[in-house]
Amino acid sequence: MEQEMTIRVHLWVETREGVAFGMGRLLLLDFIEQYGSLRKAASAMGMSYRAAWCKLRASEKALGVTLVEPVGSKREGCRLTPEGARLRESFRAWFRTVERTAQLNAQALFAWPTRAYPAAETSADIAILGDEAPMPPPVRRMLPAAAL
Repeated sequence: MEQEMTIRVHLWVETREGVAFGMGRLLLLDFIEQYGSLRKAASAMGMSYRAAWCKLRASEKALGVTLVEPVGSKREGCRLTPEGARLRESFRAWFRTVERTAQLNAQALFAWPTRAYPAAETSADIAILGDEAPMPPPVRRMLPAAAL
């Protein structure tokens, strides 16, 4: 019996200085949205507050947008800015499109059976893939050209 191969895709956006945005940062924004706190989001990901803060600030600098904003006083938490929410949904839609295209191409090109990576295997994949709602139309020029 032939072994079924699983197709996996890893995507990120980078500048010459390093990663600007990827799956880890997407998950960080998801947890910030869920908990309303960078500290709680970092804890949910198993990283320090400082590491999460540095990654978030590096993304904001590279992309030229503010991704999160404080809510009330410093101790009350934070939330995604409209730009942060748009980036989160756009990146998720891009990931879904690339993953589906990769799966279709793999089925057409490879001699062995292939399958998509099952979303329910890890909590990170559930957060990244979300539900199977229709994808939004492509976003045109959401970020400044210098960001990419």
